[in-house]
Amino acid sequence: MAEGKQRPVVHTVTSAQTSPADDQAQRIRRYLTMMGIRVACFGLVFVLHGWLRWVAVIAAVLLPYFAVVTANAVRPSQSGSIQPVTPQADNNRLEQ
Repeated sequence: MAEGKQRPVVHTVTSAQTSPADDQAQRIRRYLTMMGIRVACFGLVFVLHGWLRWVAVIAAVLLPYFAVVTANAVRPSQSGSIQPVTPQADNNRLEQ
């Protein structure tokens, strides 16, 4: 941009929901995190003894179910609402 010019101020006029791609990316991260915990539980089975070993076994068996259920849980779509925005005077702007 030329020297002395400022970028215009951008105002938000809707309360749009997150994009489906962002929602899917969040669900994928949650699924992969739970599967990582499952892998750690499999490793702990060989290290732990007693009742902690059985907790790790049960977690390793049950985590895939919960991971799939949470990964498939799509947020209900909400329609965005238009909210009026009153422009504010920009005293720093040069007249053209």
